[in-house]
Amino acid sequence: MSGFIKWRRFTYWFEDGELRIESGLFVRKKRYIPFERIQSLNYTEGIFHRPFGLVKVQIETAASSGGQAEAELTAVTREDADLIKKRIAEGKKQRVGESEDALEVSMDGTHSVEEPSEKRVFSLNPKQLILLATTSGGIGVIFSGVAIFISQFGEFLPLDKVSDELAGLIKFGVFIIVLLVLVGLFIAWLLSVAMTFFSYYGFTVRVSDDELIITRGLLEKKRTTIPLSRIQSVSFVENPLRQVFGYGRVLVHSAGAAGDGSKIQLFPLVKKKELYEPLQAIFPELDLREPVEKLPKRGRKFYYRIDFIWMIPVIVLTGWFFYPYGLLSLLIVPLAIGLGMWQHRSAAYRVSGSQVTMRSRGLSLETSYTMRKRIQSVHLRQTIFQRRKRVATIHLNVKSGMGVHDVRLRQMDVEEAEALLDWYEPTRENEVMGSMIILEGERS
Repeated sequence: MSGFIKWRRFTYWFEDGELRIESGLFVRKKRYIPFERIQSLNYTEGIFHRPFGLVKVQIETAASSGGQAEAELTAVTREDADLIKKRIAEGKKQRVGESEDALEVSMDGTHSVEEPSEKRVFSLNPKQLILLATTSGGIGVIFSGVAIFISQFGEFLPLDKVSDELAGLIKFGVFIIVLLVLVGLFIAWLLSVAMTFFSYYGFTVRVSDDELIITRGLLEKKRTTIPLSRIQSVSFVENPLRQVFGYGRVLVHSAGAAGDGSKIQLFPLVKKKELYEPLQAIFPELDLREPVEKLPKRGRKFYYRIDFIWMIPVIVLTGWFFYPYGLLSLLIVPLAIGLGMWQHRSAAYRVSGSQVTMRSRGLSLETSYTMRKRIQSVHLRQTIFQRRKRVATIHLNVKSGMGVHDVRLRQMDVEEAEALLDWYEPTRENEVMGSMIILEGERS
């Protein structure tokens, strides 16, 4: 009954270049959103919407934060959702004085807006979808969900009885325990595969004159629109498993994003050699060449020295309390050193015109493409130890949602890092936006 009353008391209309929404029974809430403030409309078609031909519309503005939309129309018809989009587009055109070119007067005297042409630039084929599902990291989400469930409802579960049963199983040997663990991991992996498959089924990216349109989902269909003007940085990420097969994913960071968040998967899985054509179709100004400028060898030890130092007490305590098997923890040392050398060898950068490309590695290899006009600030940091080796860490901060995305490169030659600062400093476009260059530490 309460849901029916809320539905009856919820109204929206267009007036004076605004989308106006009123809701509430005893306390009436009014929200007026000017058309020019609306950045995008995102559609969600859930399993309860589809039988009735309804969609949920999320209205995003620059003030949207925390993944929350500025306003939400819970259940409207698809025709009404498209009409809302047309009316907003019409209002924006009229505001900027382009209505005469964008509007056509129909036979009955009403106005309509020419639909912007949409070009499909990317879609997941069945092979890619299966590979994405089987190599996704969703298994961590499954384990997190199980942990949250147990923490909330553990008192209602017969955990004592389960622990007694496990104690009995231990008597039968380690083999059964290992087998049970493997079965649990396999079931969690299957659930992860199913979740990813349903979520990314029918994944398609289309581009129009001023926005990207991403559609996906089997049980719950989603349509996300991203204004091209809000995209701040583009990244190509290759985790070690997918890199072996030549695959990776493309992420974009968007300013003021809600819905799917500020870090959006543009291409969830794409072969590296097939990446450049669709990405160039969306961002023709990007230079997608590989970064070739490598880091100096004198900064290599900084990639593993800190990890090595904090691991020493862990190795000592593990070896002491779990002797002799604890001595296996000594294997961490060559692994940490090997990972650090791998990270150093993978790092590179390129400055071309008004764009900087940076490549770095945690475990995954990430190549970031950033235009100078999108950079909010440049930050150089140099410790006393780095000063002795004439290296420094450079940070490029770009807008991501309501926060900042840090694109950084560790242990650059200090002269090259300062040259990158000089490359950024002459621009005045960022100063108009109130950005600031910060230099920490004394330059050598």
